[in-house]
Amino acid sequence: MAETILITGASRGIGLATARHLAAKGCKVLGVARSGPDDFPGEFYAANLGDESETAHLLDNIVQAHAVDGVVNNLGFNAVEPLGSVSLDNFRRVVDLNLRTMIQVTQALLPGMQARKYGRIVNLSSRGALGREGRTSYGAAKAGVIGMTRTWALELAKCGITANVVSPGPTATEMFIRNNLQGPHAEQNRARFLADVPMGRFGEPAEIAAAIAFFLSREASFVTGQVLHVCGGSSVGTIPL
Repeated sequence: MAETILITGASRGIGLATARHLAAKGCKVLGVARSGPDDFPGEFYAANLGDESETAHLLDNIVQAHAVDGVVNNLGFNAVEPLGSVSLDNFRRVVDLNLRTMIQVTQALLPGMQARKYGRIVNLSSRGALGREGRTSYGAAKAGVIGMTRTWALELAKCGITANVVSPGPTATEMFIRNNLQGPHAEQNRARFLADVPMGRFGEPAEIAAAIAFFLSREASFVTGQVLHVCGGSSVGTIPL
């Protein structure tokens, strides 16, 4: 029987690439975002996950209609600000969209996974969790994803549920290109990002999707609490042995 996977932030970029990858493997895909593409390869739910009440209502509907086997917590938000200019409102929003949504979505799906004694949780962090200029809020939130996921892995290990992290490096999503590779500083930004990537190129959303699919697979049943950096080598020099 095809497994059912819920993906947040599924309308574009890594989320949409993951939906297509999983659908091609025969999974039933449920996507959530503010709005969806016309060609989404599964069942799409339009919702604002930034609204806690709307999120709760959406999740009630999903768990009543589906037995969800795995979740990809892909939704994220970034605010680039140097320390002296960090807006506390932006900080709260970054933490809310990167961490609160992850907790709320997973909590709703957890009872079903526990009852079936099977589940896969894949949370998206970022190379930015290891430190990058201007990422006080984002770096804190994405480092929090890692700590939270390792905690879940310990709590759920005896329940047949795994929890792992995929941590992308610079990836050529629509959002990344729009925010960093367009405008008067595009070439300067491109050179700055690629200087940290030993492979000398940006990742593709499909490459991140393949890593996510591994953690979702039944073959990964003995892997939990792990962080997989899909970053072209950009994490190698910043992770202590």
